[in-house]
Amino acid sequence: MNLHEYQGKDILSSFGVRIQRGYVAKNANEAVAAAKQLTAETGTGWHVIKAQVHAGGRGKGGGVKLAKNLKEVEEIAGQIIGMQLITPQTSAEGKKVHQVLVAEDVYYPGASETKEFYVSVLLNRGTGRNMIMYSTEGGMDIETVAEETPHLIFTEEIDPATGILPFQARRIAFNLGLEGTAFKEMTKFVTNLYTAYVKSDASLFEINPVLKTSDDKIMAVDAKVTIDDNSLFRHKDYLDLRDLREESAIEVEAGALGLNYVDLEGNVGCMVNGAGLAMATMDLIKQAGGEPANFLDVGGTADAARVEAAFRIILKDPAVKAILINIFGGIVRCDRVAQGVIDAYKNMGNIDVPIIVRLQGTNADIAKKLIDDSGLDVMSATEFQEAADKVQSVLA
Repeated sequence: MNLHEYQGKDILSSFGVRIQRGYVAKNANEAVAAAKQLTAETGTGWHVIKAQVHAGGRGKGGGVKLAKNLKEVEEIAGQIIGMQLITPQTSAEGKKVHQVLVAEDVYYPGASETKEFYVSVLLNRGTGRNMIMYSTEGGMDIETVAEETPHLIFTEEIDPATGILPFQARRIAFNLGLEGTAFKEMTKFVTNLYTAYVKSDASLFEINPVLKTSDDKIMAVDAKVTIDDNSLFRHKDYLDLRDLREESAIEVEAGALGLNYVDLEGNVGCMVNGAGLAMATMDLIKQAGGEPANFLDVGGTADAARVEAAFRIILKDPAVKAILINIFGGIVRCDRVAQGVIDAYKNMGNIDVPIIVRLQGTNADIAKKLIDDSGLDVMSATEFQEAADKVQSVLA
């Protein structure tokens, strides 16, 4: 579950991580009120207006702007709220902005130069350990840094039995070139950041940039946070942070129906039982010259109602030119799935796209006969390659 910047910052602050302070506003009047309150609390004279959407690169799309007075706060907030924000991480259509974060200006002049760093905490799946990734090149896309200057990216793996140790926090601060007060501030920052990551059951905390202010404070200016969905039973308060407007409407509907669905940008709809088989099926579609339109795992109970629900979800995508159903009958019998396909097809009336059904496993021979004798415009296949050939033929 992805969070907005202001929500991620709230979590960080609760674990003692210093943040750039701000308030959320849903219209220009609320933005002005937020700016006034922020000035009273922090003394800031300028304000940063940030679009709150689940996408990075907001500044490149005009979603982050500096306001030097209250009139500019009102004007900029009015411009950003309601706009379709297009960034390198959104579709061509972009995302509608429903709210902005009015934040304090933290780039004020002082005794030393401000510096920006990159710090993230995530799981290293290769080692099964959490990892802090960090760089002196804050404010840039980390992918660009990795490609152009990989020697400027550092990693620190954390033993889950001990958590982050003091010497590791000090090594991070040292590698970032800090000293004095800023050094001590950074060790505290990364320690609290790691604690927040573990305690909140996150799968990602990405802070870009982490700022060293002109008076040597270390703070999170941005926060990209992803919470592990499987942990939400332990964090029921986090459920209220979910913003369905930022998620794919089809994925939300599929989730409500108990289907594991991920929307993709291809032309062949997939209906599969089991995540591993689903991945193999997507590879099969690509080898056949197509592109998978979705990842859809119907699970082990592929009855008529579930199959029909999956059909309806897949057909909501106008780009789908064919549907491949690939079921391995282990727990679920193939003949039951086949009957589910037939019943669903009849309940839905005419389906305009070709359907290829590959069933293997328990009662696969009975299932193939049911499909072949149904009189419906459904092609059955037994082997993987046979299914691939039929996908290729309907796309030609």
